[in-house]
Amino acid sequence: MTQDLKKQRAAQAALDFVRDGMVVGVGTGSTVNFFIEGLAAAAQRIAGAVSSSEASTQRLKAHAIPVLDLNAVGELELYVDGADEATRQLELIKGGGGALTREKIVAAVSRKFVCLVDDQKLVDQLGRFPLPVEVIPMARGHVARQLVKLGGEPTWREGVTTDNGNHILDVRGLRIADPAALETEIDQIAGVVTVGLFARRPADLLLVGTAEGVVTLRRGG
Repeated sequence: MTQDLKKQRAAQAALDFVRDGMVVGVGTGSTVNFFIEGLAAAAQRIAGAVSSSEASTQRLKAHAIPVLDLNAVGELELYVDGADEATRQLELIKGGGGALTREKIVAAVSRKFVCLVDDQKLVDQLGRFPLPVEVIPMARGHVARQLVKLGGEPTWREGVTTDNGNHILDVRGLRIADPAALETEIDQIAGVVTVGLFARRPADLLLVGTAEGVVTLRRGG
């Protein structure tokens, strides 16, 4: 079975959490694109969506799903997004698509964060996937030097500007034994907008698409 079919299975399972009249937080990436396609069938019964990226906004609008301003909505009942890596403790690395800051904001205001992955993204320890860090452009060199001190090997994602007008450093070589502590430490570096670790606010539910079906993992077991 292809990874796309596994992603589709996870995305389909996430549709079960969508309720009538709901404003749905929608993330970014290939797995979420399958969720948006499924959400299109429910476009008439939901109030709309809050999007974490310009790419997802355009896709939602193409399916006639109203895209709402988070400032006008407030707290969300549900946020659905993917991840680049996930552990069984529902800690995540996100940001491969460059939307990590907006994704973290939407996760912060959502009562339930449902994360969708295929089984290849489920790992015992985070760090195989390069850790994205969004930075203010003028601070890129400073932040890179601080990340080297933490044991990382940062690389500028050249040619990429985030929806917020910032740069991204992809950090390899980190052994992330304590994701929440590392998230806090990197966030405190001057010039960092956010880091793609979602550990202080992990997912509440992880839907893992496999060849046999969808495995559901919940925070706290």
